Amino acid sequence: MTHTAAPIDRDALIARYERTRARTRELFALVSDDAYYRAPIPTRHPLVFYDGHLPAFSFNTLVKKALGGASIDGDLERLFARGIDPAEVAPRQKQSAAAVWPERRLVRQFTDEADRRVLAALAGADLDQPGHPYLERAEAVHAILEHEAMHQETLLYMWHRLPLEQKRAPAEYRPAPSGRAPVPQWVEIPAGDVTLGARRGSIPFGWDNEFGAATEHVPPFSIERYDVTNSAYLEFVDAGGYEEPRWWGPEDWSWRERERLHHPLFWQRTDGEWYWRGMFERFPLPASWPVYVSQAEAAAYACWRDARLPTEAEFQRAAFTTPRGEARQFPWGSASPTQEHGVFDFASWDPEPVGGHPAGQSAWGVEDLVGNGWEWTSTVFAPFAGFRAMASYPEYSADFFDGQHVVMKGASPATSRELLRPTFRNWFRPRYPFVYAAFRCARSA
Repeated sequence: MTHTAAPIDRDALIARYERTRARTRELFALVSDDAYYRAPIPTRHPLVFYDGHLPAFSFNTLVKKALGGASIDGDLERLFARGIDPAEVAPRQKQSAAAVWPERRLVRQFTDEADRRVLAALAGADLDQPGHPYLERAEAVHAILEHEAMHQETLLYMWHRLPLEQKRAPAEYRPAPSGRAPVPQWVEIPAGDVTLGARRGSIPFGWDNEFGAATEHVPPFSIERYDVTNSAYLEFVDAGGYEEPRWWGPEDWSWRERERLHHPLFWQRTDGEWYWRGMFERFPLPASWPVYVSQAEAAAYACWRDARLPTEAEFQRAAFTTPRGEARQFPWGSASPTQEHGVFDFASWDPEPVGGHPAGQSAWGVEDLVGNGWEWTSTVFAPFAGFRAMASYPEYSADFFDGQHVVMKGASPATSRELLRPTFRNWFRPRYPFVYAAFRCARSA
């Protein structure tokens, strides 16, 4: 394939790296010092790991692996090398912070030096080398930038599980008003073809699971215009949906019983009233906001509604095609994403009412397909034909082609605008309840 990458804009790369690192530091400034060695989600590392992991990944990937640079501290580089997949396992054995994790002062020294060397590489190294396993089309550079942006969302939903007293709300924080939830509506979408994935070289950067391109025929189906709201999901809860196994898959029901779940993780019930556990405060359950649930809970609700979750291809057709068969860059067209189009790129600390951004609707009139919450599909995460693991991060996707993860599409309030491309795929285990994940129902015609 001919090497056709655009010339490297070093100033833009440096600005983006500095902007991304500044946002991470701002996120850590939101939590109190006594939370630094806590693990608010048992299957994930404590906060200290992520403080070191983000610059360590950038340094290891670009400076050491791609450019052959010298080490800073081999022990810390290995300690902070890679996170863990949130598997359904018992909490790890508690260990003292001093036994495993370095002092915060040492973490800061390491991260400052890692940042210095990454910035030096962005300023002066040969970043785009045709034929180089890590630097073809500057792959490693794009990988480190998107890696940190994705992890910032991980940080936020981890922060969400911390006690409220361990977080400091920004002065401008104001949750969006709830208002009334819209009446559910269905949109009929006729049969048609859709392209999943991209041809190599056709986009400036993509993760390995985004390649190659395949055309899939989608039979006619209907899909909900809006995400399922808290008020709609409350009907399922009030109807005893969490107590009736017939709505749940066998493994999902066993998980619900084991975890003793009776409502979504983001909800709380006090004195007979429902509340939303926000990032910085608790307030009455917002009826018009999208409900955040695991895929297991979403599938149970859909079954109760005599419906199902959409496939990845159905989501793609509803979001990125037109009745004339054209493909779109965004649901609304080719205009650059703004806050008029949806709730993404850290535009809000919480969800906002569904249907509140009509400028972002797709050509079919389906709303909120990008922003306000990732959307669960029924598609098992798997490679497209011609998959090839990326050299700079070979385990990124391949480790999760295990039949135990499902595809998510769209974006949440904490998703970077650079990840809004139609080929981007997110994935989680179906019984992982912590992520900012919404859903909508679909039905076959």
